[in-house]
Formats: sequence, structure tokens, C-alpha cells
Amino acid sequence: MTQNVTILGSTGSIGQSALKVARAYPDDIKIHGLSAHSNSDEIIRQINEFQPAVVAISDESAAKRVKESCPDQNVLAGEPGLLELACDDGTDIVLSGIVGAAGLMPILQALQQGTPVALANKEPMVMAGHHVMELARVHNTHILPVDSEHNAIFQCLQGHQTTDLYKIHLTASGGPFYQKPRSDLEHVTPEQAVKHPTWDMGAKISIDSATLMNKGLEVIEAMWLFDLPLDKIDVVIHPQSIIHSLVEFTDGSILAHLGVTDMTLPIQYALTWPNRVKNPMARLDLTQMKALTFDPPDFSEFPCLHLALEAARIGGTAGTVLNAANETAVDAFRNHRIPFLRIAEVVDTVLNEADIQTNPSIDTILQVDRETRMAAERSIEVI
Repeated sequence: MTQNVTILGSTGSIGQSALKVARAYPDDIKIHGLSAHSNSDEIIRQINEFQPAVVAISDESAAKRVKESCPDQNVLAGEPGLLELACDDGTDIVLSGIVGAAGLMPILQALQQGTPVALANKEPMVMAGHHVMELARVHNTHILPVDSEHNAIFQCLQGHQTTDLYKIHLTASGGPFYQKPRSDLEHVTPEQAVKHPTWDMGAKISIDSATLMNKGLEVIEAMWLFDLPLDKIDVVIHPQSIIHSLVEFTDGSILAHLGVTDMTLPIQYALTWPNRVKNPMARLDLTQMKALTFDPPDFSEFPCLHLALEAARIGGTAGTVLNAANETAVDAFRNHRIPFLRIAEVVDTVLNEADIQTNPSIDTILQVDRETRMAAERSIEVI
């Protein structure tokens, strides 16, 4: 049965991988909708190849360029256009690959329509996990995890009850600077930080992996996706990135999900679930694995992970504050406004000064997000 798929963020790393999956399964996956922020050249190429029914371009000037190049294409513009695309009637599943907080409202729109969401961006769950999960429940629809770690856990849990679970173990590569002295990180450049040792990812998530903030965000996402308390989730450093996560059961058994470091595999699983389809892409060669090692994370080496776990413990709008401060600090680092080690310092300062609210509404979450970004900017300007 053909799935009509809408890809939010089709010009980014996740979107490109999703289109690779669509090419591999033309009889199973039809691209119904695409969205981009401002990369008009790339989305024009995608329109010509996949002939989607509708596209949305967040940047108004880029939307105009796309419309001029593809006059017969239905082009929606700005944030309203993105929200309209997310709840389009012709979509069977929405793949959310938009980076950061910008992905929150489109996800909520899709779920309100009763459309399943294949979730690749963790920030909306960190900001508003309760609301996301509640909407999925009320509208009787699915959230299918695409992050390799959460997808691995999802697969390992198939056929098991929550009461069978003892703990989940999220694996982290440690990023490009693992075990390097902090003194060596004083002058790290954005170009160095995005060179992940095992994954090919976008710039923001690569930098989050270098600070291990990415793993902290994944802990919070896992709490919501799998309805688990913080003490049921561990983080282990696994530099080889072969085991994408592990599930430990009450009887002492541990199931591990192994696979190549290629996002097409979890994307494929999410888009074709509950079925498994033959994978024409790269496969894991067990004979090439010489060692699988695991270490506990060092919070002095990765203060961002500690801050994320603290936000998870606090709850309420702490996740929103954490995410907004981190997005702002990472953007400042990418633009050479602050050094690498200042990312954690900015997040720490803003999180400690924040007035955390419990049981926030979506409007409150969006307001806290805006206010936190301003607070983070003020902290950056103090340098």
C-alpha cells in the first residue's frame, strides 16, 4: 500500500536521506509534499524529480523564486504555508526533519489532523513533549521515532510490555573531541566541531553531538516517547556507533540494535512500519567490527549533558529553556561570536536564572522560548 509522505525540511540532512529512501521504494513511497526554509535551488531540483502535490517555503523571497521557476507547482509561503502543508489532507504520514524549535508547531498541526508523524527532530519533544504525546493519544495516531537511538529502542521494544523494561541505554559516540583535554578545546572552530567521527549530519546536530547536548536532548525525548522516568535512562559512550541503543529487561536480558551509521535505515523503518522491507542500501559487516567499547560519560568533559539531565529532573519549562538557550549559543558559536566552551556556560547561566513554570500551555512554551533566546543573547553579549 503506497504511503503519501510529506517531508518537512526536505533540503536538510534528514530530508535528503528520506528522499533516498523514496527513490529506493517508488512503489511504496510517494512524495506528496516537501518543505524548505530558503534553499530554493535544491527544492526546485526535488520538485522536478518527485513532482509533489504541494510544497511550502518558509522564506517568502525563496518561495517567490520557486514559484517563478515552477509556475505549475502549488507553493505555500511563510510559516502559515508550512502549517498548512503539515495538515494537508493528502498526506498519510509527515516526516519532521526541521531542525530546532521551528519544528514544533507543524508537528502539532499534523497530529491535530490525526496524521502519523515520523519524528526526526527532538527539540519539539524537549520543549513540549507532554502536549505532543497527548495530541497523539487524543487523535489516536502514532509518533514513530526516526532518531537512530530512539528508533533502535522502538524496535527492541516491539512485542514487549512496559512492565518488562528495567532500563534503556542511549549510546553516544562522544563526538569529535572525545577524551581531548578541555585545554585543547579553547580554540576549536565550527568547522572542526561539525566533523563528526561516525555520522554525516547537519551542522547544528553535529555541534550538539560535540558538546553531548544532543544526548541530553535525546534523554528528555526518550522520557516522553517511552513514558519513562529519568532514572530508567542511562547514557553510555560508544565511540564505534555500531550499537544504536540497548534495552535492558527485568530478567537481566539486554537487546541491542546494531546497524550501519546511515539514517536511511531508521527513516525506512519509520515510513514502512509495521512492515519490514528489503534494504538495498549498505549493510553491516560483522567481520569488520574489531571492538565494541563502552564508557560512562564524564560530566566535567561534557557539562551540557549534565545541564540537560538537570532540566529533565526539573521538568516544566526547563526543557524549553534548555533548548532555546542552546540553539542561541550554538548559532553564536557557528557565527564565531563565542568560543566552543562558552556554549555550556551560556546555557548554564540562562537555565539557572530562568523562572521555571510547571504544566505550561503551548502559548506559555512559545513565550518562554522567545524570552529565553533574548536572555541567551544578553549572556552572549556580556563577553
